[in-house]
Amino acid sequence: MAGKEITITVPDGEIMGYLATPTSGSGPGVVVIQEIFGVNAWMRNITDDLAAAGYVALCPDLFWRIEPGVQINSEDEEAFQKAFGLYGKFDPDKGIDDLQAAVTHLRGLEGCTGKVGAVGFCLGGFLAYLMAARSDADASVGYYGVGIETKLGEASKISRPLMLHVAEDDHFVPKDAQAQVADGLKSNDQVTLFNYPGVDHAFARKGGDAYVAAAADLANGRTIEFFNTNLAV
Repeated sequence: MAGKEITITVPDGEIMGYLATPTSGSGPGVVVIQEIFGVNAWMRNITDDLAAAGYVALCPDLFWRIEPGVQINSEDEEAFQKAFGLYGKFDPDKGIDDLQAAVTHLRGLEGCTGKVGAVGFCLGGFLAYLMAARSDADASVGYYGVGIETKLGEASKISRPLMLHVAEDDHFVPKDAQAQVADGLKSNDQVTLFNYPGVDHAFARKGGDAYVAAAADLANGRTIEFFNTNLAV
């Protein structure tokens, strides 16, 4: 299912977003939150897959203030280093402003039911956590979010459903950080946390070196079920 690039108005400008719509023409919305590699082929594939599952899906360009239109191949070492350079310049607070604007944009589309969720990977997994705490997204999902333990002071603000997929062998998220997140969120009944033993960061990135099909399929199935439940009209 092919999507298209659109323009989203954000508080301090306009940005590109990749939009994919289900064949039915309507459905709940999902904002897809990029990794550190921009709105690349993988993010577009995820957006297309969500549209195929019945969602109006939108992936906004969060690096637009640094370098608009980034599409980095995560398996290329030189490009990988560029991605980390962009990540180092990224302002997560501004990113949340952009993501809230994307949620609002989706809600305003004729084909959207008005319910809008968010799903993110890596950097996007961290931002999905912040969306649950700061935005009016109806439900959020984070895959192997990096740095969540630094923002556990915001856990009490999460009042809508949040699902986190945790790679137990994540070399970007040490075991002690994983334990801090689990402990910091255990008292919030809006949060569901799933652990995936024996897999590393980016286990759900199909085609990547860390991809594990069984774990990815399990996590993705849980995500769709979660959205089906929490974004129903």
